[in-house]
Amino acid sequence: MNILKRADEITNQRSEEKERMYGPFEESMGKAAQMASLMTGKEISTKDMYMCLVALKLSRESYAHKEDNLLDAVAYIGSLNNFINNNTTKK
Repeated sequence: MNILKRADEITNQRSEEKERMYGPFEESMGKAAQMASLMTGKEISTKDMYMCLVALKLSRESYAHKEDNLLDAVAYIGSLNNFINNNTTKK
C-alpha cells in the first residue's frame, strides 16, 4: 500500500482505535507541550510538539532508512494539518 494512503489510514481512519489505547492524539499533544514547557522553562506550543515529532522521525531516518520513520513523519504531518485546520476554524 502507498505510504500516503497508510498515513491517512493511521491519521484519519483509525482515530477511534488509537483513542481507546492512548486517548485523543490532539489532547495528548497539548499535554505533552505543557509538560515540555514546564521542563524547559520555555513556551512550547502544541504545534511545536507536532513539529518536534516530525523532526525526530526525519532525524532517525537520516541514520538508516526504515519505512516506519517516513510513515510516522507523514502521519504526524497529516495530524498537524488537522490540528491547524481544527483550531483555525474554531476562532
